[in-house]
Amino acid sequence: MAIPEGIVPTETHVPFDMADAASALIDATGIIIGWTPAAERLLGYPAADAMKQPARMLLATPEDAAQAEAIGSWCQAHDGWGGLGRLRHRDGHRIEVGLRISAMRNPGGDVSWLVSGIDVGSIPTWALSGSLLQAFLTRSPVGMAVLSPDLRYVWINDTLERYGGLPREERIGRRMADCLPGLNTEALEAQLRQVLETGRPVIDYEYRGWTVAQPHREHAYSTSFFRLDNAEGRPVAVCHMVIDVTDRWRARERLALLNEAGAHIGSTLDVMRTAEELADFAVPRLADFVTVDLLDSVLRGEEPLEAPGDTLPAFRRAGQASIREGCPESIARPGDAVAVSPTSPFACCFFSGEALLDPVMDSSISAWSGDDPARTAKVREFGMRSLMVAPIGARGAILGVASFVRSRHPDPFEEDDLLLAEELVARAALNLDNARRYSREHAAALALQRSLLPHALSGGQAVEVASRYLPTDARNGVGGDWFDVIPLSGARVALVVGDVVGHGINAAATMGRLRTAVHTLADMDLPPEELLAHLDDLVIRLTEEESGQEGVAAAVLGATCLYAIYDPVTQRCTMARAGHPTPAIVDPSGEVSFPALPAGPPLGLGSLPFESAELALPAGSLIALYTDGLIVTCNQDIDVGLGRLSNALGQAALPLEELCSTVIDALLTSPQTDDVALLLARTRALGTGHVVSWDLPCDPAVVASARSLAMRQLAEWGLEEVMTTTELIVSELVTNAIRHGIGPIRLRLIRHDVLICEVADTSSTSPRLRHARTTDEGGRGLFLVAQLTRRWGTRYTEGGKLIWAEQDLPEPA
Repeated sequence: MAIPEGIVPTETHVPFDMADAASALIDATGIIIGWTPAAERLLGYPAADAMKQPARMLLATPEDAAQAEAIGSWCQAHDGWGGLGRLRHRDGHRIEVGLRISAMRNPGGDVSWLVSGIDVGSIPTWALSGSLLQAFLTRSPVGMAVLSPDLRYVWINDTLERYGGLPREERIGRRMADCLPGLNTEALEAQLRQVLETGRPVIDYEYRGWTVAQPHREHAYSTSFFRLDNAEGRPVAVCHMVIDVTDRWRARERLALLNEAGAHIGSTLDVMRTAEELADFAVPRLADFVTVDLLDSVLRGEEPLEAPGDTLPAFRRAGQASIREGCPESIARPGDAVAVSPTSPFACCFFSGEALLDPVMDSSISAWSGDDPARTAKVREFGMRSLMVAPIGARGAILGVASFVRSRHPDPFEEDDLLLAEELVARAALNLDNARRYSREHAAALALQRSLLPHALSGGQAVEVASRYLPTDARNGVGGDWFDVIPLSGARVALVVGDVVGHGINAAATMGRLRTAVHTLADMDLPPEELLAHLDDLVIRLTEEESGQEGVAAAVLGATCLYAIYDPVTQRCTMARAGHPTPAIVDPSGEVSFPALPAGPPLGLGSLPFESAELALPAGSLIALYTDGLIVTCNQDIDVGLGRLSNALGQAALPLEELCSTVIDALLTSPQTDDVALLLARTRALGTGHVVSWDLPCDPAVVASARSLAMRQLAEWGLEEVMTTTELIVSELVTNAIRHGIGPIRLRLIRHDVLICEVADTSSTSPRLRHARTTDEGGRGLFLVAQLTRRWGTRYTEGGKLIWAEQDLPEPA
């Protein structure tokens, strides 16, 4: 039969949007047996009115019957047709539609026809040439299929045939599981059954897998399902439309991967740990084997290279990870030096500062491995076949190179993988550089802290000491609390504890300045209250000088300090405090007390004077000096803290180091909120076997008697080696006291670590070292004393002054 003009489709490339196509199913006799909601919207007929009716009822005019008959003949000969036609809406108006008629055969060989159409009234007439409608369904970029109620294919279009990789003839009449082994067909058929049972369409159902078209490459698909019903409302078929959304899925996966990387990389400020986190994260998400090699200078905390030179610097393995346990592919362990071939992609990446992709390594194994046969053997043994290298750069400097290798993964690296690797490395590079900067600053801060705190504490013959220092920022190890044990003249010792405001480097620097000031003032043999007054004046000056630097000024203003002097000869301790907590005293019987010392204001306020108090501390007493961080925490007040401290110190019989640990463990049961310093001192006494003294009249004739008394005592102590020197020292000091002072005079010798000679009088006149001329008859006494002793000095007492001189004891035989 001749086909009327316009029936045969002609070639065109204008696409149709098939998302809302109206569909009807017509049996071999021309009766409508399937009707979709879209068909009702297009033509106005409800399914109940259209089903079981002849399809010719939809023709616009009786004259269209001949054309419909010709189209039917064409369909019989070619299994389908596509083109333009006119249909009649239920209300009588005519609609220009683009039609696609496709043959559908069930397993028994019966044929029915799927007719799909769209309203083309809004499409320009120049776009409606014939083969455009031929592509309406068959060549649509959307994969489409119709399945029977038993879920067997009865029709598929060209796109779906291409997706699956099987010819159309091999899929018609078969189930999904028979054609798509790489997909989860059970889940897909479950969706189809749900649509058949409920009639509710499923939109944008996503799944992943492979097909025969590309069996070694995973794809992602988005599918929508809808049902075709007959006049009675029973399902006669189910349709699904498939879109390949692999690019969208991969973009979403990469974005999720980068977001996840932020939570896994850079969890610490440790360079090696950060490098290891980068390697661990990339395996197996991106690669089968990853190495992170950093410049040796970067691992030492030095500044990285802003521009690579002509030669390769030293590299060290900072991190590595593999899908194989133990990283057997690697020729180095973390921390080892790494040899790099100058012709390798690694070196090219480092010198160029650009990432490189080597999808197939067969041709570049020799360049990548260089002259290292061990590396070449590893590459071949584990089948490394695809490589990416990316420079680790941050803030304009190169820190190292990261290498990504695939061996088991079936797909070689692509450009998108390289972009992902670059982004991962760029994010990790910032964390690595931050960790490097932190390591450098941390090392500097620790060096500062070590230089500011005492390296070793010794109480000599006066006290036995032990201490603990716990900064709030234990990771940085820097805080503002301090303690000290300072030897003084006359076998005495000064015990100091202080606390500046805040934490960190500013607090540590301020602590160092105050500790140095305390040492200087202690050398002047000032009593505790006077020392704190001078320290208060210093803090006021520092606050004024540092008024423009808030961190420093805030740290120094309001600092607290406690200064105590213990004399093992008198077994008395004099203390004064500037806003600092009261020390704990444990007497030899084990009773703990907190003496009521005059409080005194914090340093820098300059409002009230400082006062001292004197306590009798027999040998074996314990003095506990501490900062408020030990007794005040976020979950307890000061009274609770003092009670817990008292209980802990009740075990004073323990060795001091063990007692320090006991106190810390008992009080720091929750995270610290402040720096903590603890200094424990157990007192000792210098008895009659170490100290001897004589009261002398203020008479020049007594000098000879003083020398005789001193020599007799030295002989009793077995110190004959220092008799000559001591005789001269005693003679000069007693003579000066008689000549320039006011009687009575007291001579005292103390033997402990050194030999001390003291002469006291009631005058407050300070002696002065003179440099006598050759013609002078006197003025050389103190000069000789200074030359013959290790050190000498003056300190003032309540009744006058005291001149002292120290000599080293002879080495024991």
